[in-house]
Amino acid sequence: MSDLFTLAGRRALITGSSQGIGLALAKGLADAGAEIVLNGRDTGKLARAAEALGGTVHQLAFDATDHDAVRAAVDGFEAQTGPIDILINNAGMQHRTELENFPADAFERLLQTNIASVFHVGQAVARHMIGRGAGKIINIASVQTALARPGIAPYTATKGAVANLTKGMATEWAKHGLQCNAIAPGYFDTPLNAALVADPEFSAWLEKRTPAGRWGQVDELVGAAVFLSSAASSFVNGHTLFVDGGITASL
Repeated sequence: MSDLFTLAGRRALITGSSQGIGLALAKGLADAGAEIVLNGRDTGKLARAAEALGGTVHQLAFDATDHDAVRAAVDGFEAQTGPIDILINNAGMQHRTELENFPADAFERLLQTNIASVFHVGQAVARHMIGRGAGKIINIASVQTALARPGIAPYTATKGAVANLTKGMATEWAKHGLQCNAIAPGYFDTPLNAALVADPEFSAWLEKRTPAGRWGQVDELVGAAVFLSSAASSFVNGHTLFVDGGITASL
């Protein structure tokens, strides 16, 4: 049974992995045996994350919203270091403002960071995976893939798009041996949600709204990521796995 879930001999690239969910997933996949490739734009933060992980950790600095930079970084890494067997598209951002006053430039940044990056990095890595006839792509969606909340309508739109792009990847690339799926976290205690975690009124509302009665902890996403990265999910494709304490199952 352990062979189904081992990631030994596999190499995983996680975008936006210098902190938060990305770093937690990097640690979790490393514990399952994977060799990790950290990504971000801040080389200092990447170096600190790599030091915290220990072991064999690569640092691949590029802007996931820059198509040419992504392609050059991925192609260069594959040529110089070796194959990327697992990709987790985790890079993302949030901007909270009521929709009628939402700034156009913030909307464009959300589109580029939350959707375009999934396309850019997914395409660059998949080109190599297709040639090998195998690969795992996991896109980080959100509870907002299925639900909306005031103040984050554009973010909700981007995460809905991530789920549908995941379906499109699976439809196109399953025939080449790739499994393309998404993980949709609920409300987790992360730097992106720091303002909400610090708000007693919001936390009280969330605990009442979520059947599990609490915020999620980032380590609780690791099991889903290891499953979707491993041989255990060999016939799972185009699926969005909600890890949300039951919030999408409950009114």
